[in-house]
Amino acid sequence: MNQEQVKELLLQLEPDTEEFQVIFSGKQSKRVNGIYHPERREIIIHNRNFKSENDLVYTAIHEFAHHLHFTRSPVPITNRAHTQEFWALFHGLLEKAEGLSLYTNVFEQEAEFRLLTDRIRTSFLAKNGHLMKEFGKLLTEAEALCRKYNARFEDYVDRVLGVHRTTARVLMRIHALNVDPEIGFENMRTVASLKTEEERKKAEEAFRSGKSPDRVKAEFSRKRKEEEPLERLRQEKRRIEKTIHSLMKRLEEIDQRLEKFEGKAAQEKA
Repeated sequence: MNQEQVKELLLQLEPDTEEFQVIFSGKQSKRVNGIYHPERREIIIHNRNFKSENDLVYTAIHEFAHHLHFTRSPVPITNRAHTQEFWALFHGLLEKAEGLSLYTNVFEQEAEFRLLTDRIRTSFLAKNGHLMKEFGKLLTEAEALCRKYNARFEDYVDRVLGVHRTTARVLMRIHALNVDPEIGFENMRTVASLKTEEERKKAEEAFRSGKSPDRVKAEFSRKRKEEEPLERLRQEKRRIEKTIHSLMKRLEEIDQRLEKFEGKAAQEKA
């Protein structure tokens, strides 16, 4: 697979995107498999790092996600490129690539991985979810007991149990909302943080279907942002301003190069 074929593959995932280039460095790197240069819209892939095309495609999709994230973000991207939004975008691209048979999910293909995944989910994630939900029930009982004896519940969890009061409240909310423990404790926290029952049910379904935590969080974060038209307009304004700035900078670079070439041509004629 050459660099043009990689670019064609990426465009199958997201054809409507700003122009970019895929460049094979022809080198091996111990630091990174690839890197994205936003100012040049270049995806650099250290193609001698890989033992299989599938592994190379994974890195290409990762760097392509950076390109999409950078060019589509309504607000400037900070130096912290691996944000929740990035991971949600990247995981969505991987899922799409799998559906188009452009990338193979080895975790689902290989029996050893499937067996291990099942053990982890049933013996640890689900069991931990059930334990933490039961913990929330006991904390609710403790709160009632504190009221009975006119004691401060926060003092009980802080100093007696050694549990942070915020964590205690999350556990109690998980129990009260009857969040599905099969999705694991961390995902239960996410579900419990949502405001409406409809959102919580959709989030649980998303987790059960295999969506990554970042994708689920980003989805509900996006929905909340969509409900804020003023902020959406401000973000659109910032996006346009960023695009104009980028184009003006590129135009300035082209003018400088033209001036250089024209000056050189004039000297040769003289």
